[in-house]
Formats: sequence, structure tokens, C-alpha cells
Amino acid sequence: MKRRNILAFAGASVLAIGLAACAPQTVSVPADIVDILAANPQFSTLVTAATAAGLVDTLKSAGPFTVFAPTDAAFAALPAGTVEGLLADPAALAAILTYHVIPGAVTSDQLAGQRLNVATVNGANVHVNGTNGVRVNNATVTQADIIAANGVVHRIDTVLLPPS
Repeated sequence: MKRRNILAFAGASVLAIGLAACAPQTVSVPADIVDILAANPQFSTLVTAATAAGLVDTLKSAGPFTVFAPTDAAFAALPAGTVEGLLADPAALAAILTYHVIPGAVTSDQLAGQRLNVATVNGANVHVNGTNGVRVNNATVTQADIIAANGVVHRIDTVLLPPS
């Protein structure tokens, strides 16, 4: 009788293990660029601006993109009324925001030691200096390599303005 119970227990255990192996597994997938920005309160102005400029769907697409993301403090440092004026002019806002985006996923280690002029999605070039930290034009990357499912975000301390 004991042997039959042991065999029944062993059979039930094998069945349970087999069923557990077939159960769907939860896989953690990084969020996309917009979700990462939206989850961080220091990027609320950037998310509002991307929405007003009609860029959210693009930044949620497959990409990959590298975004130099100005913080709320960077937007607040612009002259009074600038942000409000840009929010009322989606075309001008889109031109500025796409100047913060380069095609491809570029991490800080790829920029280290480099001095490059890189074409943005806007069409104009930004100057990237990776010889002592990373700078983009006159902005400093204050947090690098925030990895997204569709690219990379680098937090910057200044809003980049394209050449006029």
C-alpha cells in the first residue's frame, strides 16, 4: 500500500512540474521611450510637448531612436512664455523636439572619446562631445543610457534649439 501511495505521489508531482513548465511565463519587456518619459515626473513638460506636437505615436514606434530629453527644469529656464508659445504652435514645437532625436540607439559608451556632428530627425546637426562626459551642443547629459524597448534616452539639462 505504501508503495502505491509513493508512486501516486511521484506521478502527481511529475504532472504538476510538467504543467508548471507549460504555463505562460511573464517576461519583463522594457517600456518604450514615451512610457519611460511619462513615468518620470521630471519629464512632464517634455511629454506634454510631444503630445501637443503629435510625436507620441512616432516615439512609441519601433525606432530605434536616441532621445536627448530635457527636464522640466530645462524647459523652465527658457525665457518666460516660450513654452506656452511653442505649445500653441505644434509645427515649431515639432521642429524643436525632433532636434532632440537622432535615429538609432546610441549609448554613452559609443560616444565616449568622440567629437561628432550628428544629423537629427529634424534634419539639422547637433554637436556631440564625449571627451569629458557627454555634451550635446550646450547641454550636458546628466543621466545617460536609460534603455527603452525602442531606443535610448539621455537626460539633458538644457533645451536644444535648432539653428535658425
